[in-house]
Amino acid sequence: MTAFTIELPDRLALDFGETAAARSRRVLECFAIHEYRCGRLSHRQVGEVLGMDRWQTDSFLCERKVPLNYSIEDLEADRATLARIMGEPTIP
Repeated sequence: MTAFTIELPDRLALDFGETAAARSRRVLECFAIHEYRCGRLSHRQVGEVLGMDRWQTDSFLCERKVPLNYSIEDLEADRATLARIMGEPTIP
């Protein structure tokens, strides 16, 4: 694992948490959310960075009102895959 050091003014650092561990976690969460919104981290990678499983990651993003990166094209591809697996005709 790679560690990073950032410097913040004391007043601002206290807004991120009371302890160094709390501040570190908050900055990590902010990083993960930002990179996910920008499309540079996948849902799975957010969970990996934060040590969460799929469902915890869903809850984490939902609680912070971060929309899932799931397009209409993703939905259509998933529907086609499901239809193929279930042996059903694809839905137009």
